[in-house]
Amino acid sequence: MQPRPWLIAAGDNPQRLASDASFAALCGVSPLEASSGKTHRHRLNRGGDRQANAALHRIVITRLRCDPRTRAYQQRRLAEGKTPREVIRQYQELKV
Repeated sequence: MQPRPWLIAAGDNPQRLASDASFAALCGVSPLEASSGKTHRHRLNRGGDRQANAALHRIVITRLRCDPRTRAYQQRRLAEGKTPREVIRQYQELKV
């Protein structure tokens, strides 16, 4: 993992990242409600630092390809009925 995108995302004021939730919002991986009618789901926040989001996405995709524990997590979530995109979104939230 390269720390450069994380440091760029934090900027000159790292105190604003008081919690994991604030860092997730800054990286654009905090969940937003996207429910309609009887369907209850979330989507990724499109705001935030796109470079940090792209770095986090690359980390997740690489782990899905190489790490057996991450693949087991993916298979477990797919068995629960989640879509592949939802699995990636949830894993990004988990890793922040």
